[in-house]
Amino acid sequence: MRGVLAALAGILFGTGLLISGMTDTTKVQGWLDVFGQWDPTLAFVMGGAILPMLIAWRFTRNREPLVGGQFPAPPRPELDRRLVAGSVLFGMGWGLAGLCPGPAMASLSFGGTGGVIFLVAMVAGMIAAPKVGTQLDRIANAT
Repeated sequence: MRGVLAALAGILFGTGLLISGMTDTTKVQGWLDVFGQWDPTLAFVMGGAILPMLIAWRFTRNREPLVGGQFPAPPRPELDRRLVAGSVLFGMGWGLAGLCPGPAMASLSFGGTGGVIFLVAMVAGMIAAPKVGTQLDRIANAT
């Protein structure tokens, strides 16, 4: 049952990405081009995602998931070197490619080789990030 619900949630998420234009790299890059031909429509997509999530966090406090497991803990509200570095790298990739992880997965069905190359690079970065972070922590602690 859990797998079926996860698949349905993934299909719903991917469909939402397609309908909202999040898989259109030019639309995403237009959102980021605040000093050029700015496209504000992505603000409605982001608001449409953030508002239900805020409500969901409120309603799930002190509750258990219907299909087992646990809800993830809310993220820590602190800024550290890893969060800032990760945010900068994510933003650079998003701005250059016009894709982030969800839309990259959704665009595999129509993105051609560029989408596949982006996805491979993204996965490589996800694998390398913990190792690079550990090395940076060692360097910071040594000084």
